[in-house]
Amino acid sequence: MKTMFRTLLALLVGAQLAGCAALVVGGAVATGVAVHDRRSVGTVIDDNVLEVRVRNALFSDERFDQSTRIKVNAHNGWVLMAGEAGTPELVERATELASDVDGVLRLFNELAPLERVGFSQAGNDRLVSGRVTTSFTRIRDLPGFDPTRIKVTTTRGIVYLQGLVTEAEAEAAVEQARAVRGVERVITMFEFKNGSA
Repeated sequence: MKTMFRTLLALLVGAQLAGCAALVVGGAVATGVAVHDRRSVGTVIDDNVLEVRVRNALFSDERFDQSTRIKVNAHNGWVLMAGEAGTPELVERATELASDVDGVLRLFNELAPLERVGFSQAGNDRLVSGRVTTSFTRIRDLPGFDPTRIKVTTTRGIVYLQGLVTEAEAEAAVEQARAVRGVERVITMFEFKNGSA
């Protein structure tokens, strides 16, 4: 009953935020994904809401326009921002804005002070993310390993991995990701089941 209440509350809050349709759909998807996730359903929904809040905070500043590309992913309140912000000043401003968002427990600002990449590079990043995610299905020697527990974000060939994993799972995922064609570098932001990071 408590889980159902949190789900409905998140959907109602979503209707008050910009991009509410995406959030409502995201909330429904989050509920399905949570079956395999080590986070609770409520935490999965909270992370989806947090991503929307961070994006809203960033794009409420008119300097973050079509010349910037910012990907935001949250996992257990740990927020990753990756992409291109244009200038060092905007990278710093992004940190200020995101840090003020309620619910951000830890912030990883991986934005580069570069111009937004072109369509070709953006498409390549999506392909690389897909290949990395698929590569995790080849990890078969770890009992209970579920590749859907790892979030993959790619910008300019740099792959960022997030999730609540064991140390063995983290090592196996990094090894797989590094072997994928198009991966320039792998950066991890894992939270480990024993509480270390």
